[in-house]
Amino acid sequence: MTTTALDVVGGDRSTVVARINGELRDLSTPVAPEDVVEAVSVDSPEGLAVLRHSTAHVLAQAVQQMFPEARLGIGPPIKDGFYYDFDMPRPFTPEDLEALEKAMVAIIKSGQRFERRVVDEGEAVRELAAEPYKLRLIGSEGGADVMEVGGLELTVYDNVDAKTGQRCWGDLCRGPHVPDTRYIVPNAFKLMRTAAAYWLGDQRNEQLQRVYGTAWPSKDDLRAHLTFLEEAEKRDHRRLGAELDLFSFPEQIGSGLAVFHPKGGVIRRVMEDYSRTRHEQGGYEFVNSPHITKGQLFEQSGHLDWYSDGMYPPMQLDAEIDADGTVRRQGVDYYLKPMNCPMHSLIFGARGRSYRELPLRLFEFGTVYRYEKSGVVQGLTRARGFTQDDAHIYCSREQMAAELDSLLTFTLNLLRDYGLDDFYLELSTRDPEKSVGTDEEWTEATEALRASAEVQGLDLVLDEGGAAFYGPKISVQAKDAIGRTWQMSTIQVDFQTPQRFDLEYQGPDGTRHRPVMIHRALFGSIERFFAVLLEHYAGAFPPWLAPVQVVAIPVTDAHNEYLDSVAGRLRERGVRVEVDTADDRMQKKIRTAQKSKVPYMLIAGDDDVAAGAVSFRYRDGTQKNGVLVDDAITEIVDAIAKRTQV
Repeated sequence: MTTTALDVVGGDRSTVVARINGELRDLSTPVAPEDVVEAVSVDSPEGLAVLRHSTAHVLAQAVQQMFPEARLGIGPPIKDGFYYDFDMPRPFTPEDLEALEKAMVAIIKSGQRFERRVVDEGEAVRELAAEPYKLRLIGSEGGADVMEVGGLELTVYDNVDAKTGQRCWGDLCRGPHVPDTRYIVPNAFKLMRTAAAYWLGDQRNEQLQRVYGTAWPSKDDLRAHLTFLEEAEKRDHRRLGAELDLFSFPEQIGSGLAVFHPKGGVIRRVMEDYSRTRHEQGGYEFVNSPHITKGQLFEQSGHLDWYSDGMYPPMQLDAEIDADGTVRRQGVDYYLKPMNCPMHSLIFGARGRSYRELPLRLFEFGTVYRYEKSGVVQGLTRARGFTQDDAHIYCSREQMAAELDSLLTFTLNLLRDYGLDDFYLELSTRDPEKSVGTDEEWTEATEALRASAEVQGLDLVLDEGGAAFYGPKISVQAKDAIGRTWQMSTIQVDFQTPQRFDLEYQGPDGTRHRPVMIHRALFGSIERFFAVLLEHYAGAFPPWLAPVQVVAIPVTDAHNEYLDSVAGRLRERGVRVEVDTADDRMQKKIRTAQKSKVPYMLIAGDDDVAAGAVSFRYRDGTQKNGVLVDDAITEIVDAIAKRTQV
């Protein structure tokens, strides 16, 4: 009798697949006595991915039951869910999704088995003759990194009727899958939305219909996820940006290019001013560079070789053409800059440098432009034009370890000042096929970053092959108020750029030495960090960042002058304050201030004027009456100065 992985691991439906000799395989896989077999539970990341991919197969089966003309694309698991692409004669409707969910429940309850079958290319082509996209995966596009193909053999997964043993449906797939559809909990999955999507993500290909779904081990898990999504929707920075009048994306300007309104401009200025102050205290020197440059600079830096797909097309300028059309001088390609580092290296190399100047820390709020594909542009978090808080540190090899340690500490402390304090670190290492430099240089740089990360006492996660072409990096991953992780600061060690730009400094021995270059973007970009903070605080910024810190609300017009004088005293202390003198009733003015998420309201009536006091109302609705104006001003000014998280 054949022994399977299921025989070895046993267990109930909480075990969905097995790891056999380090590879994920179906529970029905035969095993030998010498094989190492481990159970993989449904609540593990790998188990959840298998559950979701199996649910995607059920979705595809339901679609082809309801719409026989639908042709299959691909259907992978993704973060918190799955999707499947279909070539359909019309878009799916919300009513279609409801009907598909019901059809999926019927398939799940029928207990169909997922059975793996190895096929050769000829068999696969014959079986999938009506599926043109699957045929393209087998043929010319077979190298695509998708769930359908991969490994040493082609496999098909059949959905087999539990009672009759007949094949109900099948799909080209490398697996693995759960043993049968009953491992999917009928009330723990949901189809979320539809969208248009290009085949294999390439806008040159056909446009398909994508159905997104989510699947979880239990109904409670699904409910918690949907509640989380509701909260995330309330915090969406694009929605809050419009509601609070902070920024917009005018169609006349173009996709991914934001304008900041006065209130958004206040927040941005305060963010930048505080960062400048901290950088001055940290020994940084401020520089500026232009938004456009000759292409030769990016040839020298290597970005045209490694990054040209992310750059705007060149503009050819400076050509000289006679009236008769004769070209006296060819034009020169100019590019909008996608990053600041080449220009900072030119600043370093503009004159001779001494070891006494090192480490040299150059800092710039530099606006850059990257031609992101339209499908990935998303508000301020993925824009085409944005401003980096960009620093480049030039130091000796001997200084590198201490500088990295100091730099990471500086970075984490500054993020904490803005209210983020739950971090882990990610170390991105070399991809040999997409990098330059020697193994020795990469090893030295990687180990220096690893050592600086370990000093912080934070979890360190390895991102193999995720480094930039010129050097490894540490990324600071921060969790927000609802537990989402955002990549924030990056720190990269670069031995290559100083070589490309022939950067040198004179050492204490009088000879020339090559500096090490450390790239560091603390916020990533001002726009993206703005969006993260906006969602983290759900628009209710702490007093020091709030665009309007105080609204003074008179009970009647007779109290306007009194509150004008209070507001004047607050402005003298640097507080951003408005007096609401609109014709609205006091209660409506309070609601307006609360909707605007103003931290403090100062209300005054006859008794307050007589006592030289105000009613002090907080954003959460709590209120203190009869607070002396001096005390109210002191409380507000102190909270702002201490960056209190009200």
